[in-house]
Amino acid sequence: MNGRESERHPGGRGGAVERTCEHAGEETGRPGPSSTQPEWWRGAVIYQIYPRSFADADGDGVGDLRGITAHLDHVASLGVDGIWLSPFFLSPMKDFGYDVADYCAVDPLFGTLADFDALVARAHALGLKVIIDQVYSHSSDQHPWFAESRQSRDNAKADWYVWADPKPDGTPPNNWLAVFGGPAWTWDSRRRQYYLHNFLPEQPDLDLHQPAVQAAVLQVARFWLDRGVDGFRIDVANLFCHDPRLTDNPPKPGPVGDRPYRMQRLLYNRGRPETLAVVARLRAVLDAYPGRMAVAELASSEDPIATMIAYTDGPDRYHTAYSFVLLNEAFGAGVVRGAVETIAQRAPASWPSWAFSNHDVVRAPSRWAAPAGADEADPAFAKLLIALLCSLRGTVFLYQGEELGLPQADVPFERLVDPEGIAFWPRHRGRDGARTPLPWVAAGRNAGFCPEPVEPWLPVDLRHLPLAVACQEADPDSVLAFTRLFLAWRRQHPALIRGAIRFRDAPPPLLVFERRTGAQWLLCVFNLGGQPREIRLESSGGMLDAPDRRARVGDGTAHLPPWASLFIALDA
Repeated sequence: MNGRESERHPGGRGGAVERTCEHAGEETGRPGPSSTQPEWWRGAVIYQIYPRSFADADGDGVGDLRGITAHLDHVASLGVDGIWLSPFFLSPMKDFGYDVADYCAVDPLFGTLADFDALVARAHALGLKVIIDQVYSHSSDQHPWFAESRQSRDNAKADWYVWADPKPDGTPPNNWLAVFGGPAWTWDSRRRQYYLHNFLPEQPDLDLHQPAVQAAVLQVARFWLDRGVDGFRIDVANLFCHDPRLTDNPPKPGPVGDRPYRMQRLLYNRGRPETLAVVARLRAVLDAYPGRMAVAELASSEDPIATMIAYTDGPDRYHTAYSFVLLNEAFGAGVVRGAVETIAQRAPASWPSWAFSNHDVVRAPSRWAAPAGADEADPAFAKLLIALLCSLRGTVFLYQGEELGLPQADVPFERLVDPEGIAFWPRHRGRDGARTPLPWVAAGRNAGFCPEPVEPWLPVDLRHLPLAVACQEADPDSVLAFTRLFLAWRRQHPALIRGAIRFRDAPPPLLVFERRTGAQWLLCVFNLGGQPREIRLESSGGMLDAPDRRARVGDGTAHLPPWASLFIALDA
């Protein structure tokens, strides 16, 4: 019996369920968080790890928890404050872990609870906080809760999911559409009703209007908090509740895109006011654990900044949140200023989070190259994005591979596994190109992610090989070296971590703002264009020795090469 099998008992897929959520609150005897420093998350830089694609320790072509633990030194070397782990829970993997079949078990594909405990202990020893995904909006259709709920209309969990009768003509109860295509309703012959799913039919929506369902997911939260995690990233946090009257969504006026669900104003199946009561209960649980936090992922809404404010402005809301406002196709000084300035002005007490890339969108160097007039492989452009993101007021989320300047990978149709990419090909290639294995070495077609001749779950893009960690380690001018230098430099400037922000008017593509806290006052200047730019400085101060040393100041004028950043210490 190997080390893994000795920790398991029968139950669940692969016989790997070790504890259940009912054990939450019991003493685990495992180390708690690395510290209980309050509000450590304000201005922190969190590194997102997509477990399937980070590092494969057992040689099956899929990344795992032991692979993550073995490479945490790399993460710590960047100078980040913590990690966010995408789902590693028991799952049939229809949506690659965001369809959870047991919220309190590790899928055998990723390892065991003991592997997770070892990861947390190692991260804490390195001074890294650990944030994990929590998917409370929906579960897998293989979850025991749904298996029971679908059996009848009068069982103990009959109302744990969103069920509705058909219209008299047998069609779904309303016009709501699923993100991955088709109606947001699937017929179930056992109950002779439809159930709601905002995503795949295999991802039925939990009914969080029900107090029992709220209690169950809060028990899940306690399970992981008791196990020592420092916080949660809450998946699609504004999709918890729906309009109980099942009102049709109205059509969206104007340009609507080419995906059916984007042709509706999503007024009745997301962003419902009832959701905030659930948030308050979750926040109360978190507040009982000193030093813990939650960051909300807010799905697209008509006013994403207003939604961020609504979910963070108050002691009974999330600690912080991010939306897709800086994760879409638009790029430029006005886009960045509009997002950051609006939340700073409308809700100065709210603390936002910002990300340029994650596992759901095209990587930023590729997504924004065309709007910026850049080459997606230009390391100067990748460095600019690192400097800009880490200078904004808020908590920063870096996605694995951003420290390498990876462009979006090219995944051929026959290798796609993402249901979104398959559904909307060829106009949209889905999310697989952002999820390919992280390149560790340039040798071999697997780039050190998994051993040869194992076939990784997604192919490594050959363009990523010269950008591998080992290659950039030896290059002092690499994106990796710049990331480490910039984050180390940022730690020396508290104004960039927790300071207030105030924008100055500047002609695009220049972006200029001040960061200020206490006695430190910085002027931050970015050239978001591919041509050299100059700007007259109205304030006196000394140019700081920031990692990007290409800009210069002379006779009161700043001279910035393409994709350059400049920091000046102003006279207080």
